[in-house]
Amino acid sequence: MSVTIQVEAVPIRVPSRQSKASLDREHVNESFVLSPSRQFSFEIRPVPQLRTSRDILVRVIATGLCGSDIHYWQHGRIGKYVVEGPIVLGHESAGIVEACGEDVKSLRVGDRVALEPGVGCNTCETCRSGRYNLCESMQFAATPPYDGTLSTFYCLPEENCFKLPPHISFREGALVEPLSIAVHCCGLAGNLQGRTVAVFGAGPIGLLCCAVARAFGAAKVVVADVVDSRLEFATSFSASHTYKMLAKSPESNAQGILGIADIAEGADVVIDATGAEPCIECGVAVLKRGGTFVQAGIGAPKISFPIGQICDKEATLKGSFRYGPGDYKLAIVLLTSRRICLDDLITHEYRFEDAEKAFVNVAAKTGIKTIILGPGVDQIADGISQQGQVSRL
Repeated sequence: MSVTIQVEAVPIRVPSRQSKASLDREHVNESFVLSPSRQFSFEIRPVPQLRTSRDILVRVIATGLCGSDIHYWQHGRIGKYVVEGPIVLGHESAGIVEACGEDVKSLRVGDRVALEPGVGCNTCETCRSGRYNLCESMQFAATPPYDGTLSTFYCLPEENCFKLPPHISFREGALVEPLSIAVHCCGLAGNLQGRTVAVFGAGPIGLLCCAVARAFGAAKVVVADVVDSRLEFATSFSASHTYKMLAKSPESNAQGILGIADIAEGADVVIDATGAEPCIECGVAVLKRGGTFVQAGIGAPKISFPIGQICDKEATLKGSFRYGPGDYKLAIVLLTSRRICLDDLITHEYRFEDAEKAFVNVAAKTGIKTIILGPGVDQIADGISQQGQVSRL
């Protein structure tokens, strides 16, 4: 179920770009910056330096917009993470290797890569035990105070840069990040071979969870949402069944879902990608006795939760947070084998100078997935239409 975002009248300041047009983009790091007062601006910042001999400098070609980017713009914070200083947003990116540290072995200048935008400390207990996504010292792009990837260049360690297969575009490469989230969610659900899976929310993460579940062998995947166009898209993209949530009790909606999917005993796995209380309540009602409930969406910090039903069904309840070891690699394997195609998810593209329009578009819940091209990328694309749509890279 999609959650409506109220678009506030947030002022956007865009300085004149005429003076920047003559700048040599090889030596500047043009960045799209959000201020604490929630104003956007373009800034010329220093090109990031390689911090270690294992670091890689990447020229960013494409960046997908995430709900968290919109939330920081509109509300200035997500939980304990507050925009207290200027910050570059964006964390779903792909690009070209521009420079490598002397100890980099698996990549070279010119390689096309997807970026995993979080760097753990690699020394704490969670990192050392293989759960670096839970690192307390995680430096995650576009999570205050760390800058994101809506800039010309971005620097990451070698292990955070994944080479893209030749047939995968930069546009799809940018979406390896949300695809990895879906891989992580479905991995937490356990063996999906022949199972029935119910997904709440037909936004990008919900749709990708459907696609991954099918790729992992799920027999039936039913997705629930309130937006007709997204449900229609889900049918062609990955879902075997769809259900439009109605203004009814969670139990009534649950019966509708079970009826449409013909799973009277309940779904083996439920994944909630909304964070909305009505969807969570309905999801627990849909869940089979002994099933697994995975919470992926983040909504209100506190909600009314039917914990009694979890106990009665002796269900397994799991929270899902970003992605962990192997998730990016597996996501790229799914793309390489063509078991999943991401191109159809991308409904809107914007040049870097139109980045603020992209934010407005996503906040208005228009389309499925929006991509912003990197600074200067419009100069090397195959062509640009009068509407500003950029051809595939």
